[in-house]
Parts: sequence; structure tokens; C-alpha cells
Amino acid sequence: MSKNPLTVIFEANIFNGTNYNDWLRNLRIVLDFENQTYVLDRSLPRALLEESTHEERLTFEKWLEDNRKYDRHDDVQSIMLRMSQIYAVPDRHIRYAAIKAFFGARMIEGYSIQEHEVKMLSLVEKLKDLKANLEKETYIDVILQSLPLSFDSFTVNYNMNGLDKDLHELINMLVQYEATIESAIGGRGFRKSERQRRRTLEEEEG
Repeated sequence: MSKNPLTVIFEANIFNGTNYNDWLRNLRIVLDFENQTYVLDRSLPRALLEESTHEERLTFEKWLEDNRKYDRHDDVQSIMLRMSQIYAVPDRHIRYAAIKAFFGARMIEGYSIQEHEVKMLSLVEKLKDLKANLEKETYIDVILQSLPLSFDSFTVNYNMNGLDKDLHELINMLVQYEATIESAIGGRGFRKSERQRRRTLEEEEG
């Protein structure tokens, strides 16, 4: 027997009193698939009357049925309101922290480009969810600026040729670039040589 979607998300993302915003975001994703997000946002439909239409009766009964899946003693909207008042962190604070992390991210030389870009993509999705209202070009620019010296040639080529890719296409290009250079120079020798070049540049600048 399959588990209720709330049970699954509670097991994978247990609410601990400090992660309300992330927990609620994941909860909404699951409920969206079940078309039941409305129980978080809408109040109980008005009580049925003798003259209530068939459609109103169906709506009322469906709300009760969906609501009972998640709590037996209170309506879900009231529960979520109380939780929000106690635990919610203002989106502005979360957005500020996410923007700071995104613009300040730097890939360490020798680190996997794929792992770095997964981290950057996660921040991008979080910023979009928080309605940071950044342009696609800004996301691209920040990602390119986060790369180490070993990707300078890629960045110059990308900008000089006026390439216009979405984020996933850009990441695929970066992964291919890393693989091509490593193959040509000899695996880790690429990363090692780049570290040496960077150290030399730092010594010259110093």
C-alpha cells in the first residue's frame, strides 16, 4: 500500500522547528501533484444549506475529505497559519542570505565543475522561488565569474561570441570543456598545472 504523500515528505524532510520555510516549500510541491494545495490556503467552504447546489455540495465534501487526510481535529489552513506565525522566517531575510551566497560563490581550483554547478543551480532555483527578479544574463554572469582561472578561456570565448544559452546548456558546455582540457593535458595534470599557474601569477602580483 502506497504511503500518503504527506507521510513521505515528513519522513524525508522532518520539521524541526528551524526549517519551516524549506519544509513548507517541499510540502507544497507534493500537494501540487495531488491537486490539494488549496487546503493550505483556503478556508472551509460555507456551510451547506438546503438550497446549496450540487456543485457546492461536491466542493464542500471534497474539502472535508482532503482536509481529513492531514488532520482530524482542525482545518489545515488554521494549523498552517499558527505554524507560520511561530516558525516562518521572512522571505526577505532568506532572499538576502541566498543572494549573498550566490554572488559570493567561488569554485576552488581542482574542484569538480559538475558539483560546483549543481550548487549554483540550487541557489538559482532558490532565488527564483523567492522572486529575486534577477535576469537570466545576471545568473549567467555570476556563474561565469565564480569559475577559477582554468576556465578563463571558456569565459572569454563565451562572451566574445555572444553565446545565448540557458543555465542547463551552459553547465553542459562547462562540463564538456573541463573533460576536453583534462583529456588533452592528462587528467589531474590539468588541475595541477592550473594551480601552479595561479600560484605563479599570485607571486608575480605580490
